[in-house]
Amino acid sequence: MGAQWKQKWRELAADQKGKLVGKLVREIQVAAKMGGAHPEFNARLAAAIAIAKKQSVTRDTIERAIAKGSGTGPDAVQYDSVVYEGFTPHQVPVVVECLTDNNNRTASEIKMLFKAGTQGTRGSVGWMFEHCGLIEAQHTDKSLDIEIAALEAEADNVEPLELDSEEAASHTGARFFCASSNLDIVTKALKAQGWVITTSELTYHPKSYPDLTDEQREDVTNFLQGLDGHPDVHRVHAALK
Repeated sequence: MGAQWKQKWRELAADQKGKLVGKLVREIQVAAKMGGAHPEFNARLAAAIAIAKKQSVTRDTIERAIAKGSGTGPDAVQYDSVVYEGFTPHQVPVVVECLTDNNNRTASEIKMLFKAGTQGTRGSVGWMFEHCGLIEAQHTDKSLDIEIAALEAEADNVEPLELDSEEAASHTGARFFCASSNLDIVTKALKAQGWVITTSELTYHPKSYPDLTDEQREDVTNFLQGLDGHPDVHRVHAALK
């Protein structure tokens, strides 16, 4: 879901399953609110549904989330989008996207997470990131040149996407970047090429990455997981490979 530092969803501990489902449902709601209830015309919604199904979110839950987000259900979703910026321990810049129904509560709790014995600090770091579109995708043609695929889809940049051993045996993975305004266009172009889209979203892409020791990386990862575990946190973007 847009954060390259994260472990894969299947590696999350069992006690985080409920939080994960909640975040997936909220992503479906927001995608439906922003782009409409029909996944065939809403690339972000289609990707969110695919991830939710992969995590065994029920069909009824997905349909209720779409109805709530699109306003066709009994109660339309009412979330404010709030962005917080700062540094993790060891001065790694991080951008935290939140969806909340109570700005004061969320602001206070995120502030406490930055302060709670982690050496994290709030501060302006947006200039250290590029706000752009991100599409992660897989293709069954392992001989495919991802650079050519990016050019044909009019993506601005592309990099290999690491897959697990089972997927890597039969698929090529790639992470495509594009202008935020072109996200839907590039996503549809890649689908037309036969790519299976697993992520289609706006992201904050780091312009550079600080060098860290293994011990420092562990400190940063623990801090990021603490942020990501907050129920109002939608996405965490950090300059951590």
